[in-house]
Amino acid sequence: MQTRQQGTHSGRPAAAILHVDMDAFFAAVELLERPELVNQPVAIGHNSPRSVISTANYPARRFGVHSALPVAIALQRCPRLHLIPPHMEKYAAVSKQVFALFEEFTPIVEPLSVDEAFLDVTGSQRLFGDPVTIARQLRQRIREETGLAASVGIASNKFLAKIASGFAKPDGVYIIPLGSEREFLADLPVKKLWGVGPKTLKLLESRAIKTAGDLALTPLDTLTRLLGEKHAKHLHQLSLGIDERAVETERERKSVGHERTFEVDIVDRQQVTKTLLRLSAKTGERLRAKGLRGKTVAIKVRWAGFETVSRSHSLARATDSTQQIYAVASELFRACDRGEPIRLLGVRVEQLTDGSGEETQPQLWSDVFAGVDGGSGIGAGGAGAAGAAGTGSTTDAEQWERLEKTLDEVNARFGGSGITNAGAL
Repeated sequence: MQTRQQGTHSGRPAAAILHVDMDAFFAAVELLERPELVNQPVAIGHNSPRSVISTANYPARRFGVHSALPVAIALQRCPRLHLIPPHMEKYAAVSKQVFALFEEFTPIVEPLSVDEAFLDVTGSQRLFGDPVTIARQLRQRIREETGLAASVGIASNKFLAKIASGFAKPDGVYIIPLGSEREFLADLPVKKLWGVGPKTLKLLESRAIKTAGDLALTPLDTLTRLLGEKHAKHLHQLSLGIDERAVETERERKSVGHERTFEVDIVDRQQVTKTLLRLSAKTGERLRAKGLRGKTVAIKVRWAGFETVSRSHSLARATDSTQQIYAVASELFRACDRGEPIRLLGVRVEQLTDGSGEETQPQLWSDVFAGVDGGSGIGAGGAGAAGAAGTGSTTDAEQWERLEKTLDEVNARFGGSGITNAGAL
């Protein structure tokens, strides 16, 4: 196990934020049932031309196999790769176990995904000891309860804790003592900072800014001219080890949506229509299940040449209706359709709000295209799409709402989305 010594400052704990990251989570869960493959290269993904790797274990990573890598390339790099199809319900169940263990040590847990979270253990130290002791106890409990390994980064803030967990992998603990942040960051590649993508990296490297230490020594006004005020300030603070964000127990969901990547690029627009309806149905179902509604409907289209476009449209009132989501998604697609083969389609709803308020539910189907934000590319033709969802009467809207709720109840009772709009078949 890797550790750095803990320090103190002004009588308070040296580091109180943990970033816990399960090691090769999906693959590790599968290997619990297939221990004979533990030391073999294993990856999770469907063996199909368009699939990508979701997780690879460490033996597979030595061959250059990693998440988001196309399966075809992974098999070229590692012909002996054991490819296991994903079982999301299995991973979700184990994730629930792990998060229950997090909450035994602190109620302040911020999930980042099914296999990682931030934990604020500031108030837990009198009960469980210093952060390193807590990390060791937590990792032991996770191994005892699930048989899985976790890596833990410890620091005084979220940014540093997440960086530290990367140094802890695999199966370790790494702490950045308070007061040593600048020293730790001095040689860290600048691309490791949150917010440094390819374009920003190119700009920084053009000024010989290659490490966080270089960035920290660069005058803020110079960075502002290069990156803009907001981005420059954000990166400069990170380079100094400053991150004032608290661990949030309830993270605001920004969007709900679904995507589909096709095994073979599709040209048939009738198939596009059916896919948009299926994606809209899944999105609406998830919104209603979570008691959410959204004001903006967006689509994503990836053409055969990998160019990806996104289009969105803001409604006058928030909605959770499959029919309204589909009506807008269809118009958005028609407005950007090039007639080219399509590799991927996605539908999502943004600007989410609690669906409990009466004012958030559109009262008339004609409201679907009211209050255009000007950026959607939808004009007067939108009214036609709204008509596809209903006749424009409140009665129709209420009938659709009752129908969708009934379908949700039936599908929830019998599992999956077995009953859907006939147009999606």
